[in-house]
Amino acid sequence: MSKDSSRLFSSDYCESPFWWERTPRSQAEPAQLPETVDVLIVGSGYTGLCAALQTARGGRATLVIDSAEPGWGCSSRNGGQVSTGIKPDFASLERQFGHETAFAVHREGQRALSWIGDFIEDEEIDCDYRVCGRFFGAHTARHYDKLAHKLESQPPGLEMKAFLVPRSEQSAEIDTSFYHGGLVQCQHAAVDPAAYHQGILERVIESGASVIGHTRATSIERSRDGAGFVVDTDRGRVRAGEVVVATSGYTSRLTPWQQRRVFPIGTYMIATEDLGDTVARSLIPSGRMIVDTRRIVVYYRLSPDGRRILFGGRVSLNETNPRISAPRLHDHMTTIFPQLQEAKVSHSWMGFVGWTFQHMPHLGRHDGIWYSMGYCGSGVALASYFGTRLGQQVLGLEEGRSVLSDLPFRTRPLYYGKPWFLSASVGWYGFLDRLGI
Repeated sequence: MSKDSSRLFSSDYCESPFWWERTPRSQAEPAQLPETVDVLIVGSGYTGLCAALQTARGGRATLVIDSAEPGWGCSSRNGGQVSTGIKPDFASLERQFGHETAFAVHREGQRALSWIGDFIEDEEIDCDYRVCGRFFGAHTARHYDKLAHKLESQPPGLEMKAFLVPRSEQSAEIDTSFYHGGLVQCQHAAVDPAAYHQGILERVIESGASVIGHTRATSIERSRDGAGFVVDTDRGRVRAGEVVVATSGYTSRLTPWQQRRVFPIGTYMIATEDLGDTVARSLIPSGRMIVDTRRIVVYYRLSPDGRRILFGGRVSLNETNPRISAPRLHDHMTTIFPQLQEAKVSHSWMGFVGWTFQHMPHLGRHDGIWYSMGYCGSGVALASYFGTRLGQQVLGLEEGRSVLSDLPFRTRPLYYGKPWFLSASVGWYGFLDRLGI
């Protein structure tokens, strides 16, 4: 499976996200910390910034801190696919929580998808956002039948615009014989994730909030007088009336309760070299986002200019580094597109997504600390939407309420932040994928 790296990598190969070419990380020195704020937010990804936008515009003195540059994590490292993102199907949620709650959970995912387009337009964020649809490729004929059943059995009131594409017609969507047809989900969208993050960051700063990178929170304690919190960082102490934890896949021992309920999963991506005006576009002539029905999912798309393939997935039982993951991703890519056998890799990178044991996000408040996290690989829309809702909750606004605030946020025995079970799970799911089950 391994490839000769001297042939695989382009002469300008780098191990940083392709998106950073257009939107590089800030190299500015961190500003001095204020002594007191109304709201302190730990984490400067989509969740933290969207919460900050609400609290700052609501008149609260707001500070966002991050241990790295603002947006350094998965908010600028993801594939830029915008989806509803609620993983459990309606039937399984209905069995657990009843019809009304299952309906409300799925409606939240749909609201997130429609909300983000309005948000980008209202805030005038230049980020190559477009509603292009997503092609969900069937790994086997049996999987195609499951997609057909999924389309036919959409719960009333939750119907999403979609249509089946049989294998005989899939060349209009994707130039490969790898899939057995698929399902097009029409309302899903694409975005340049780093440019999107930068746009939110600019609006947050314009709103009067402070966003300070290279500032690691080391402890969060209740104030002795019970009024708010004292947050110690490696650059000083800040007193805050409210604290928001918005760290998702980067959640640490800083907040042990949250750390036990969200676990990091590494996701890896490559970008091909510039393939010219026609090659990449000929492979995905529809210009849609692509995923497939395998449990160890791959996801890929055209770059916004249509000249590269951006390809991502999970390619190892354990976490690895981008130089090791790149040849494996290239193998997966060329299994689907043999035409790219000689295409070189210009960028290889990874990031951590936050996953939960219920396979859906949670937001709310525990021991006085607000949180929203666990978007399970669908964080572009969900993190932005639920970050906004969380900011509204901090302000005490009724519109911030979400059914996901009311659901139990469960952990598992013996899990304390290191996902020891992940290797076995990935191995088992990969085995099932190879069997085509």
